[in-house]
Amino acid sequence: MESELLANALQPHALGVLMLTLLALILFANDRIPLQTSSLFVLCALILGFHIFPYQLNDGSVFPIQTFFLGFGNEALIAVCALMVAGQALVRTGAMEPIGRYLAKIWKVSPSLSLLLTLITGAVLSAFVNNTPIVVLLLPVLISVSLRTGQSSSGTLMPMGLATLLGGMATTIGTSTNLLVVKVAEGLGVPEFGMFDFIFPVAIAGVVAIMYLWLVAPKIIPDRTPPLKDTSPRMFSAEIQINEGGFADGKTLAEIREKVDGKISIQRIVRGESLSIATLPDVVIKAGDRLVVSDTADNLREYEIELGGSLYAGEHPVDESHPLSAGDQSIAELVITSGSLLDRVRVGDSRLTSKYGLTLLAVHSQGKETAATAKGMDDLIFRPGDVLLVQGTHQAIQSVKRTGSLLVLDGGEELPHTKKAPLALAVMAGVVGLAAFNVVPISISAVLGCFVLIATGCLRWRDATHALSAQVIFIIVASLALGAALMATGGADYLANLFVVSTSGFPPGVVLGILMFSMAVMTNVISNNAAAVIGTPIAVSIAQRLGMPVEPFVLAVLFGANLSYATPMAYQTNLLVMNAGGYKFADFVKVGVPLTLIVWAMLTGMLTWIYQLY
Repeated sequence: MESELLANALQPHALGVLMLTLLALILFANDRIPLQTSSLFVLCALILGFHIFPYQLNDGSVFPIQTFFLGFGNEALIAVCALMVAGQALVRTGAMEPIGRYLAKIWKVSPSLSLLLTLITGAVLSAFVNNTPIVVLLLPVLISVSLRTGQSSSGTLMPMGLATLLGGMATTIGTSTNLLVVKVAEGLGVPEFGMFDFIFPVAIAGVVAIMYLWLVAPKIIPDRTPPLKDTSPRMFSAEIQINEGGFADGKTLAEIREKVDGKISIQRIVRGESLSIATLPDVVIKAGDRLVVSDTADNLREYEIELGGSLYAGEHPVDESHPLSAGDQSIAELVITSGSLLDRVRVGDSRLTSKYGLTLLAVHSQGKETAATAKGMDDLIFRPGDVLLVQGTHQAIQSVKRTGSLLVLDGGEELPHTKKAPLALAVMAGVVGLAAFNVVPISISAVLGCFVLIATGCLRWRDATHALSAQVIFIIVASLALGAALMATGGADYLANLFVVSTSGFPPGVVLGILMFSMAVMTNVISNNAAAVIGTPIAVSIAQRLGMPVEPFVLAVLFGANLSYATPMAYQTNLLVMNAGGYKFADFVKVGVPLTLIVWAMLTGMLTWIYQLY
């Protein structure tokens, strides 16, 4: 076996693909490089490398480069994209609103039992629907409960998010990772997995894991304050009356703006009793004119001094008796979710004020807060998980919430709901039911479901395209191409041989456990889809070399790639929960590592017992 290992290692193409695989893992783990950029690089490197240095197969033919493009038409990718679109319909229509409303009512009766019910509900729903809509549904409910009861949300948000990840392992459609592993394994000759074929071991491990999240996790999570609560200056509308002899007296609007470094945003100019003058750059300001401005209290005070004016709130000068007032303005938090209207949009292009009637105060991203007045803020790009602190009228905030276009966290119980919600829920149930009863494959039922959702108005084309993630698409395509190269050149066999040699003498169950643990470590550092697609052909080769059933080793990759509990960047919903709850990186490590070990040990034991890997 060792001589075979060395022989494969000397093959130039296998060595090149292995080196590219290592580089890909490094790139995928680098947060500074967009995942889709790294994926496209890997794809281009494979295409160019095999074009310049053609690889001859055993039958004498040349490996076709077109194989690397097949990922774009892969059945698993089609199903993943279709399910993402269907999940977006559930968010936009508020199809699961009754569940959220019911849970909110139960929390008033018994918080402890309500947390358990919330964890179970999140896990069960995530077995059939991508967990992102589930987290989007439950975040406002739990934050509302926290604000009403005065208790910290720290002990509830993270357990809820991790519970949805647990449930996603239970079926073939629970996560995109599951679908990929099943389809890649099927392409390698592994018998097709049914939707519920591995629900039993997940359910047993899930019971213990839910108990941990219910009874232990809330006690070890530090008390955290949501990141944007009362941390940023509010916006106030006021009038600056220009005094005679002040700087602004006789100056053009352009000169006034230059005086305050362009920071001032003048909405209107009022002259006399009611004459409103257009805010053109060459308009000359006279003593007695009032400039209607919206800004922070500190900036308004600065403008008052710099321009030589007096600050007014209504008809009265601003003083202790007549302070600045925001009127009916309210503060709310918006969470950017994958596929939402602001996902991957520049701050300068977001049109929050003109489109939604909201003023951006601050952005909390990756544990860092940036005030809206910061230099270069317009070039900041919103990403999934970012939390925005906004200000607007109560009516504007409620309007945004009712449309379901953005996730609003303002502590209210009102959840987005539309008349199309029952239809969207029925379509999603049909998609799952057709696949569950083997009427049609999930790829077909999901695509049909998307057509029905769009045709019936549950989802607009704009919303459907927003639901598609370039990051997910490219990481899947690149990973499938890399997996094909590993299989064709013998790279997968080499890694499998290396793994078998390293674990020589260990019982098959222990080898399976090591494989699953390796995948768990990898999935918390790089994309879980990449880890799964690269790991599946290696797992098949390992099983074949050990003379063991292939299914448990494929499931070891599937389960291991889903153990995304230990780091916030391991899965997109972890980032949603992290930013909304104000958690630190160390909080995920503290809670996620024990959870990973619990689930890993139980699933290893269950697979060893079920498949008799003694």
